[in-house]
Amino acid sequence: MAPVPLVKLDHVAREFDGGAVVALRDVSLTVAYGDSIAIVGPSGSGKSTLIQLICGMDMPSAGTVAWKGNSVTGRKQWTELRAREIGVVFQDFLLLPNLTAAQNVEMAIAAGGAGAKESRKKAIAALDSVGLSHRASHLPYALSGGERQRVAIARGLINSPGLMLVDEPTGSLDSANAALVSQLLFDLQARRGHALVLVTHDPALAKRCARQIFIRDGRIVERAS
Repeated sequence: MAPVPLVKLDHVAREFDGGAVVALRDVSLTVAYGDSIAIVGPSGSGKSTLIQLICGMDMPSAGTVAWKGNSVTGRKQWTELRAREIGVVFQDFLLLPNLTAAQNVEMAIAAGGAGAKESRKKAIAALDSVGLSHRASHLPYALSGGERQRVAIARGLINSPGLMLVDEPTGSLDSANAALVSQLLFDLQARRGHALVLVTHDPALAKRCARQIFIRDGRIVERAS
């Protein structure tokens, strides 16, 4: 018997404005434990919408999204899953400017009931895993773009998720920082064993994944491995 996938999308569609805008059309996709998948396509093709549906930050207009074999339909359920089992790294980092790097990372466990000392210890450990424990007390404005991206990755990793979703991890970085962040993402996956799904315009980064999913006009048009 085939193992139950970590995430399964079955004939998912996402429409806006009463169907006037169709972001995704009849998308079916599975993400296995330890998988690495690149979602590739032109701007406006539905890549980021797909990421948001995989983690429950948006809900499908049709079709189902299942986590470990169980259909998830409620936003509360998805919020709990993101707090425990899904890490998300956004293209624009979304760091709070008035919080230090460590405090930004701690935000991901604020709802988990951990004490202040435990939260700080976990945050420093997460920053250390991305090579930034020495920058823990710095505010975002004092960090480079590559460092801010690594803080965002540390925040996504702090709860040891089974799935990491990363939206355009190198899109706003120079070539040196892009190479560093790319290598970091795959090194972390190799050490921790989580599934990695990333959106990218970078063909070289996409080719490092075990699978590539090409999207155009809201549809999967090609799958490559």
